[in-house]
Amino acid sequence: MRSQRPVSSSATPTPGPVTPSRRCAVYTRKSTDEGLDQEYNSLEAQRDAGLAFIASQRHEGWIAVEEGYDDGGYSGGHLDRPALKRLLADIEAGRIDIVVVYKIDRLTRSLADFAKLVEVFDRNGVSFVSVTQQFNTTTSMVRLKLILPLSFAQFVREVTGERIR
Repeated sequence: MRSQRPVSSSATPTPGPVTPSRRCAVYTRKSTDEGLDQEYNSLEAQRDAGLAFIASQRHEGWIAVEEGYDDGGYSGGHLDRPALKRLLADIEAGRIDIVVVYKIDRLTRSLADFAKLVEVFDRNGVSFVSVTQQFNTTTSMVRLKLILPLSFAQFVREVTGERIR
């Protein structure tokens, strides 16, 4: 008579919880087109930093979308930028879960415009992350902390405009 071994519960591993994918878009901006013709420019450096940050969050399910959102030669003082418009359209279409920028002022230098963008993000369940300032708009406390650097960015833009005039 052959002895039968009991089947070990470790013979068939049970899968762990699956982390849902979070589609991340990297948005870059540079106010002037000066230097954009260089082999490696500011927009590419911002994009690389954003992609590296996304890769560091792979364990959270973060994946970079293929589409690039690069506005070279556009001021952060308004929202009339082609790549930003495409990004907002993709957010509204449900293709983006997280917007990643190098610094907050790459997205906007206007508090009023930032409020409009956050409204679009909220309506579509999208988070906003700054690589260098480590902000993430998923919490209300972080939103409060965003006001200070954005206020400063708006101030700098206004002072620069006064100097030019």
